[in-house]
Amino acid sequence: MTLLTRKYDDLRNRLSNLGSALVAYSGGVDSTLLAFTAHVVLGERCLAVIAVSDVHPASEIDEARATARSLGLNVYEVETYELTDPRFQANPADRCYYCKAEMFSLFRTIATTRGISWVLDGTNADDPSQRRPGRRAAKEFGVVSPLLEVGLHKDEIRTLSEQLGLPTWDKPSGACLATRFPYGTAITDEGLERVAVAESSARALGLKQVRIRSHGDIARIEVDPSEMERAFALREQLASAVRGAGFVYVTQDLEGYRSGSLDDVVSETESS
Repeated sequence: MTLLTRKYDDLRNRLSNLGSALVAYSGGVDSTLLAFTAHVVLGERCLAVIAVSDVHPASEIDEARATARSLGLNVYEVETYELTDPRFQANPADRCYYCKAEMFSLFRTIATTRGISWVLDGTNADDPSQRRPGRRAAKEFGVVSPLLEVGLHKDEIRTLSEQLGLPTWDKPSGACLATRFPYGTAITDEGLERVAVAESSARALGLKQVRIRSHGDIARIEVDPSEMERAFALREQLASAVRGAGFVYVTQDLEGYRSGSLDDVVSETESS
C-alpha cells in the first residue's frame, strides 16, 4: 500500500466515523475531492453547500454547480452578504476572518436544522504554512478539516483527483475576488465587478492561471510563470481587454502568479 493510498483510506475512515457532514463546497480542487469522498462514504448523510455572493466569480459558481451535477452530489445553495459587514468592506488584514465567520455561522445553522453533526472544509496540509485568518473562524465554529487531519497536500489531492476521474484535478487555484485588493482598499460592488470582468476577459484569451490585482486605476496582472511569455505576446489584446473592464493602466507582474501576493506587506510588518 502506497502512502497516498493509506492517506486516502484514512480520509474515508475519518469521514465514516463522523456519521453525517455538511461540506463547504466551492468546486475547487480540495473541496471537490472532499465532497465527492464524503458523498461516496456517507451518501444522503452528506450535504455539499455552495455559498453564492458577489465576492465569488459567477463563472466559478456555475462550474461548481456543473461539477456537482456530474458527480451526483447532494447540493444546497445559500447566499452570503459579506459587503453588508463594514468590517469586511473596510478590507483589513484579517478580512478573511469576517467572511468565513459569516459563512461558517450560516453553515452551522443549516447543519443543525438538518440534523447534520459536522461542518467540514477543504483546508489541506499545505495551508497552515500560509497566512489564513479564516482558520480562526473555522476553529471558533468547530469546523473539521479532514484533508488536513490525514496529511493530504495539494499535489497529492490533485493526484488522487486524477485517479478518481474528478474533472477538477488540474483546475487552477481559485480565491475570492476580495483577494485582488490591497489591504485598506475598500471592497465595493463596482471594484469586484471590474476585476471579475478583467479576469474573465484575460481567460478568454487562453490564459489559465491569472489574477488581476487592483491598485486604483492600475491593474497588475499575475499569470503562472509558464504563461508569462504568452501573456506578453498577447499584451496588446490583454491590455485592451483589461482597460475595457475599467482600468486605465495595465501592467504585468514579472514574478508571475503567487498565492497571497498581497500578504507580502503584512508578513513583513508582522515579522518586524
